[in-house]
Amino acid sequence: MENKEFQFQGTVMNGFLMLFVNSAILIASLVYIVLSIIMLNESDGAHGGWLLGGCLLALVVDIVLWCGLNMLEPNEAKVTTWFGKYSGTLTQTGFFWINPFYTTKKVSLRARNLDAEPIKVNDKVGNPVMIGLVLVWKLKDTYKALFEVDSQTMASNANAIGSDTKGLMNALENFVKVQSDAALRQVAGQYAYDDVDDKTNEMTLRDGGDEINLQLEQKLDERLALAGIEVVEARINYLAYAPEIAAVMLRRQQASAIITAREKIVEGAVSMVKMALDKLSNENIVELDDDKKAAMVSNLLVVLCGDDSAQPVVNTGTLNH
Repeated sequence: MENKEFQFQGTVMNGFLMLFVNSAILIASLVYIVLSIIMLNESDGAHGGWLLGGCLLALVVDIVLWCGLNMLEPNEAKVTTWFGKYSGTLTQTGFFWINPFYTTKKVSLRARNLDAEPIKVNDKVGNPVMIGLVLVWKLKDTYKALFEVDSQTMASNANAIGSDTKGLMNALENFVKVQSDAALRQVAGQYAYDDVDDKTNEMTLRDGGDEINLQLEQKLDERLALAGIEVVEARINYLAYAPEIAAVMLRRQQASAIITAREKIVEGAVSMVKMALDKLSNENIVELDDDKKAAMVSNLLVVLCGDDSAQPVVNTGTLNH
């Protein structure tokens, strides 16, 4: 998209110099108005009338010149228009003066946060999930921000646009909220919340991490570029199943966790039984036939895989060889 923003090319004068000039004109005008009134009350009325008219005109001009004084802080800008035509963007910080007939609108170029409330979306397999994001953004192109999107409609108070920075930035923040909601729904709909079968290698919302966040940033960049907004960082900060299925999915996750834990327990138990049998055999501690080995394996597996503590029974008899 073409960049139509450019720097202000008009005359920019030192604000303190113009403050001194305007103050001098104001004082001089007031002094000569008093003198003209005195002259009108005396014999020289004609000259007093001309002097009074000239002083009043100078006073009106001086009032107009006062309107050209401006001040900008770091990371602020003023968009100027000349009777409706875009005339450039002022980014010069400090106190300065420009032609008062330029219309200016102040905008902020500072970074702003958006902590979006979690929204309900359907993932790739149709499960309703709650997902939220945190977004850091800032204004990059002032022309697009003011003239490519309808800031007046988006603002809660349309009269505030142009009179202060807050009105415009709130309008842009509303635009960011709507577009971030749409981008989040688009990204969330492409992936499942979790790997239901635990067999596929597809990326999911829960384990996607940085790659999901990168795709979210790209979608937001595409949507917010229209308004001249740059995405500094975007990431998912909340992810959960919707309340209506959360309990069911929790039980499924618990069952999956139990199965996985049992598999590890059985794997470890078999290894320990094998080690015990090998140890008994290699060190000739006792000779066991197949029946005794089967019984021992059974007992060890029950002890090692059981949830409750084992209660041994002491056998005072002898082993039959």
